[in-house]
Amino acid sequence: MMIVVSVNIGSKRTVRWSGKNYNTGIFKSPVDHIFLDREDVNNDHVVDRKYHGGVDKACYAFSADEYAYWGKKYPELEFKGGMFGENLTVMGLDETSLNIGDTFEIGDAIIQVSEPRQPCVKLNIRFNSKQMMKQFISRARCGVYFRVLQSGKVKKDDQLRLIQKGSMEISIQEVFNLLYAEGEKERALALVNNEELGSAVRSELDRIWNK
Repeated sequence: MMIVVSVNIGSKRTVRWSGKNYNTGIFKSPVDHIFLDREDVNNDHVVDRKYHGGVDKACYAFSADEYAYWGKKYPELEFKGGMFGENLTVMGLDETSLNIGDTFEIGDAIIQVSEPRQPCVKLNIRFNSKQMMKQFISRARCGVYFRVLQSGKVKKDDQLRLIQKGSMEISIQEVFNLLYAEGEKERALALVNNEELGSAVRSELDRIWNK
């Protein structure tokens, strides 16, 4: 069972990191409810739409079960909902059992698993650590992006109810590993033509595995 324990949004923030200024929306905090729309979460500031937001990455969810692991690695930080830049902090979310194309009802919305999260330097900034991005990749508990098939309101304690399985049994974690050249070429190339997977990820898999 997957249950929402926190819904989160963020505002644009400019931070100084390694001698450079970065604009980011990764600093998110819990709110009473959010509204999932087709290309983003209402009132959640998306800074770089090349890598965030849009049809394939309208909403990001991360597992609440992972908070204990990262809290032990970064005890100096305060962990609350949205710590990983997610809109949905979900108890019971498991990347090994969530497949591309799986479709869920949540609150008033209907959402579909579209792709794994690929971390960038903003995660290092959020954790004040130059090692965080590498640690996150190694952990391979990446969270999941959803496309929103039906817009709607979502709040704490809403449950994700599976209404349709994806056409291909391939998990978010497997796709994540394939993006880092770990896995079977046959599996990667089969995904290139699977429209349930985000288009940018399909192009990247084609580039990585068709060398």
